[in-house]
Amino acid sequence: MCRVVFSGARAEGMINNDMKIGNNKPKKLIRPLAFGAYFWPTTILTLAGLADSLYLAVSHYRVYTDIGYESFCAISRAINCDTVSQSSYAVMGQLPVPVWGVIGYLFLLMLLVFVRRTNAGGRRMWSLFCAITLLYSIYSVVLAVISYVYIRSYCIMCILSYAINFMLLFYAWLIRRRFDADGYLKSLKQDFIFIGKQWRLAATMLLPFTISIAVLWFYFPSYWEYRPAETPVNLQTGQTAEGFPWIGTENAELVITEFTDYMCFQCNKTHNFLRKLMNRYPGKIKLIHRHFPMDSQFNPIVKIPFHEGSGKLSLLAIHAESEGKFWPVNNELYVQARQTNVIDVKAISDRLGLEKTISPNRLYAKSNLRKLNRDIAAGLKFGISGTPSFVIEGKVYDSQIPAHILARIIE
Repeated sequence: MCRVVFSGARAEGMINNDMKIGNNKPKKLIRPLAFGAYFWPTTILTLAGLADSLYLAVSHYRVYTDIGYESFCAISRAINCDTVSQSSYAVMGQLPVPVWGVIGYLFLLMLLVFVRRTNAGGRRMWSLFCAITLLYSIYSVVLAVISYVYIRSYCIMCILSYAINFMLLFYAWLIRRRFDADGYLKSLKQDFIFIGKQWRLAATMLLPFTISIAVLWFYFPSYWEYRPAETPVNLQTGQTAEGFPWIGTENAELVITEFTDYMCFQCNKTHNFLRKLMNRYPGKIKLIHRHFPMDSQFNPIVKIPFHEGSGKLSLLAIHAESEGKFWPVNNELYVQARQTNVIDVKAISDRLGLEKTISPNRLYAKSNLRKLNRDIAAGLKFGISGTPSFVIEGKVYDSQIPAHILARIIE
């Protein structure tokens, strides 16, 4: 075994010469980015999240209150912001989820105000910011799972907010790593101490913020809670010559034939709108009801499970018609369908005062099935593929009745 040993300056000189061989260009020093390069992207992301939540909050409100509203991202059954807004999961703790989003991003903006305090040196608040954005990101995952498993539809603007939350978490982690050498728990403790030292600023921002949340909690209008539309006593009801139930005025200026599904959100919204219109303009509308449940068990154009149970609700309404209670039951079924995912026909019929002895055999009686199939066949003949659909003077209108037609009766 042979070993060569260099000592002292000789060895050092050789090492220095070796380092110079093939490396004549001096290495560039990598300078770390200034604090602003991290802070301002974080601020912009937070503002983007706030804007996204504001849009979703307005969209949620309009879905329930604007008869003609449809968001730009209502693209298909799978990609549809309106479907997500219509689900019961869109409201949490008496407030719509996007309203909570607005509150959350406003809170992050307040933390960023503390970050900009000159005596903080850019180090403080990032551990707390990181903890909060981690919670936001976890909640984003929960909402994504709910959309996939229960709603079976996705909201593009919601997905954008999920991405923003993860980006905010990444930036908070990156800034902590760049500017704060302390351990996480120690740094988090220092963040709270820093807030305590800035108590005047904290009181100025946090006190009004907390009061505003409390006011929203107690007084925010529950516009998403639909109640049964009242049927005015002065409205006439009856059956057409073909045996279809109608309400309004027999010789009305405008005759509308509706094809609806009791589990269809837009049908529910249109149902309430038409009732209000009849109340305001009595004697001008005759509404004829036809059943068109988008239930694969009954409707041949529906190839996958969808609105399961809506066919049973239609049969229940047909049964109620035989007892002379179609229109009261029709009003209630829209509400009952939105309150539960499990359709208990017996419980609903008992609650609505129908015959106590109703049974599956009575519900699926040939006469009831014949009437339901007749309505579905008529809808298919008109080319109807979704609900609500309206037939006026032989022409089919999808989703809503055009304004120029309603203008005939509106003063």
